[in-house]
Amino acid sequence: MHAPRRLLFVCLGNICRSPLAEGIFIHQARQRGVLNEFEIDSCGLGGWHIGNRADPRARATAAKNGVDLPSLARQFDPTTDPVRFDLLLAMDGSNARGLIDLGTPVEKVRLMRSFDPEQRNMLDEHGRPKPGVDIDVPDPYYGSDGGFDQVYAMLVRACEGLLNELTGRD
Repeated sequence: MHAPRRLLFVCLGNICRSPLAEGIFIHQARQRGVLNEFEIDSCGLGGWHIGNRADPRARATAAKNGVDLPSLARQFDPTTDPVRFDLLLAMDGSNARGLIDLGTPVEKVRLMRSFDPEQRNMLDEHGRPKPGVDIDVPDPYYGSDGGFDQVYAMLVRACEGLLNELTGRD
């Protein structure tokens, strides 16, 4: 048996987007019977919400779709996380730049929506957005509850694409 692939989902505060992505990926991997092939975590670049559960709106959106959000918020650790994780999945370009600025090797950082099949024609040969293309997962924190539904739908497609790529079912 091979070592599990280690995935870290990253956003700014670790209470909206990255816990949703983590929960969705866990749910999808469990449904496919491949959860044991992965070690999955999430974090935020900022430390404002350390120890808190996901935002109640994120939890409600996940729950109505049958997804559990198990994590407690934690802050990215630049000394251990880039070494421990194989792939760091940034929710937006600012998060990706932050990870790289904190010493994460650029080849380990990918934008979450780069795995969304609907976005593939927007990417270059390295899986990066073409110039002028925005494939960020928008932060729903300051918006309406409907923003969480939109983010959830984006993350479902991106997690499915990520899971397909990592399991060779692409």
